[in-house]
Amino acid sequence: MTISLAPVCDARAPIARANPVAKLTAAVAVSTTALIASDWLTPLLLLAALLAVVPFSGIRIGALARRLRWLWSAALIVVVVNAVFAAEQTGRILIALGPLEISTGALLDATAIGLRVLVAATAGVLGFATTDPTDLADALTQQLRAPARFTLGALAALRLLPLMGAEWRQITSARRARGLEGGWNPARRVRLFVSTMFALLVGAIRRAGRLAAAMDARGFDSEIPRTYAREQRMYAADWAVIAGALLVCATAVAVSAAYGVFTAF
Repeated sequence: MTISLAPVCDARAPIARANPVAKLTAAVAVSTTALIASDWLTPLLLLAALLAVVPFSGIRIGALARRLRWLWSAALIVVVVNAVFAAEQTGRILIALGPLEISTGALLDATAIGLRVLVAATAGVLGFATTDPTDLADALTQQLRAPARFTLGALAALRLLPLMGAEWRQITSARRARGLEGGWNPARRVRLFVSTMFALLVGAIRRAGRLAAAMDARGFDSEIPRTYAREQRMYAADWAVIAGALLVCATAVAVSAAYGVFTAF
């Protein structure tokens, strides 16, 4: 269980230099468009646009693949489950194994759902993998006027995630050294996982309490207006990122509508 929040990109890349609020807005716009559209073509076009942006993000392909592999695997599972357990099988039957049937209509609908998951996952990874959490907190406070108490608390919580990953490995290693392993027994593995999660939760609550007390002692909850060590500004390139995302969304919808496949919830 490894958690890393540091950017995995070249800091000189165009997307990496963009304001975090601009990247967040673009990701939300693309994801919302994909989730609203219930056809297969709109999210497919949006996914193609996101993949075309990857060279401009400065993200290493290996690092991007590691962050996306579980999300893309989950999207594939979504496709299979929705195709097999569709409310009705319409169109030509592709697979018929006893009571199990998969038709072209069910597979197409399931693929549309899976593509929407892919778009949302890819947009989120591209946005957060190119953004430093501290810059994001600063931008939320300065550009969106988010409460400093919320942004600083969220930033502190995000900074604790890698520690939780390290603590998970420490707990599992200590239990393995004591001979506490699940082996091939599913019930034992589940009990061991639950007990490890409980130990991790207890440690996280204690650490969060100490961190909250330390932040209060340093005046993070003060009502005095705050100053910023690193000022975040919206430049023309940042507005271009937002405009580009909106243009891509509009183009995807227009192309789908032109082909007569666009539908929305």
